[in-house]
Amino acid sequence: MAAAAAPCRTRTLQVVDTEFSADSVEWCPVEGWHSILACGTYHLRPPVATDSRGSDGACDRTGRLYLYHYNEEQPYIPLSEIQRIDTAAILDIKWCHIPVAEHPMVGIANSTGAVEFCHLTGSEKNSCMLEPCFRVDLGAQRLALSLDWSTGREQCGCPLRVISSDSEGKLNLFSIDESAPSVHVLNQWEAHQFEAWIAAFNYWDTDIVYSGGDDSLLKGWDTRCSPETPVFTSRRHSMGVCSIQCSPHRENLLATGSYDEHVLLWDTRNMKQPLADTHVEGGVWRLKWHPTCDFVLLAACMQSGFKILDCRGSMAENTEECIILSSYVLHNSLAYGADWSRLCPRDSLAATQDSGAAAGQSSEELVGRSEEGDERLNLQVQNLKIVYESPTATFDVILDEESEGPALPLKAEGGPKPSGGADLVRGRLLKGSLDLAGGADGGGDPEAASPSHSGAKRPNGTGLDRSGDSATSLDSPKETSIVATCSFYDNILHVWKWEMSLVTPLETPSARFPSERTVESLH
Repeated sequence: MAAAAAPCRTRTLQVVDTEFSADSVEWCPVEGWHSILACGTYHLRPPVATDSRGSDGACDRTGRLYLYHYNEEQPYIPLSEIQRIDTAAILDIKWCHIPVAEHPMVGIANSTGAVEFCHLTGSEKNSCMLEPCFRVDLGAQRLALSLDWSTGREQCGCPLRVISSDSEGKLNLFSIDESAPSVHVLNQWEAHQFEAWIAAFNYWDTDIVYSGGDDSLLKGWDTRCSPETPVFTSRRHSMGVCSIQCSPHRENLLATGSYDEHVLLWDTRNMKQPLADTHVEGGVWRLKWHPTCDFVLLAACMQSGFKILDCRGSMAENTEECIILSSYVLHNSLAYGADWSRLCPRDSLAATQDSGAAAGQSSEELVGRSEEGDERLNLQVQNLKIVYESPTATFDVILDEESEGPALPLKAEGGPKPSGGADLVRGRLLKGSLDLAGGADGGGDPEAASPSHSGAKRPNGTGLDRSGDSATSLDSPKETSIVATCSFYDNILHVWKWEMSLVTPLETPSARFPSERTVESLH
């Protein structure tokens, strides 16, 4: 019998207008720099007319890299911009998990087919700057689509490597020389027939890399061997594979996501059949394991928003699907970038609300503050539905109670729905959503694709029994996390707080964590 879901609650802290569509967001993982956040954007400018008869047909992809500092001393406007860099359109950004030449370093995959590397300089967190260090050009007429560092377990003393994928279906393996510092191309090979949307390391054996492509294939590669032959090819996903992340906590545990709207968990010792298959009702563009809770997985699910999954049952009990703990649903946009902060918030959500009330803040100053009429925040699944009047105007946050149906907007003024055909809804970066300059005519409707959930549920809609006193749950030990997410069309970066009770209603304290379970329990 599967355990009941842990009670969770969520609160928006701040929203930021990024001007262009935001598709990637990453907190700095380097110790001492956890308050630094990077956000990448993508904008497609229409062709410039060359004469009165028309245009030359060339679109200009442009973007901007934002650098922010998170200050917990400013609870209602914690995020402040400290740098912006106009650049080519950004498809992915990833920080190295350890310092490179004594500085944090970030890699940026962009639309010119290059992976650029920047150092973070300066000693003050609120005035540090990114400075260009070096770059690798993958080739002409291609987009760099993703990258990953080999340092996912934050290990030092190992060769420092980067894997990148591109729109020609190729994988590109680099080594970073910390002494110079400089970058060297180790290998490039054709991995997929179409776009290679994603590439990622096995953090436990960094000679192994994984890739996913628009050919619907998931592949594994041993970089010590001939790159022409993968060590495995999986056809388990039915559409393009666009997200992969190896667990930094558990050896042999891998998460993959696809346009087919499914998150799969794998034991990498047996890639013939996944451990779990969870339908999340949206194409899975990014997956991020929680930095400390080894069973919690964050998913950016395009038209159905962001979801937080509890993978304990799949890892320890061989249940066939994960529990969706929380949903953060956006309207009129597509969920793309998502990341956990390693910051440890001092106060609970309630304490933050109380401090704001004591300070007598006005509603205009409480940017991103949720409605305070809901006193029962102990929700096993919470669905935040944000209704925008415009990207920079005020908005309402509605909390769906377990005992009620879908929440109704407090304000009826909704913005225009995003448009686009099937390729748009799939989020194709070249053929669809990212090649839109102001939108194309079509029928994509993210609202219709993301129904509201009214209780802790398995993905198939079966409600789990809720047991235990809610007050007890609120007083129990909690895991509190800061999350940053970003979305397409509405040009918004969101920062929110997620809180989960570490004791589920039917659990005893001795069963709190699955972390002591051995990797053999993956079978």
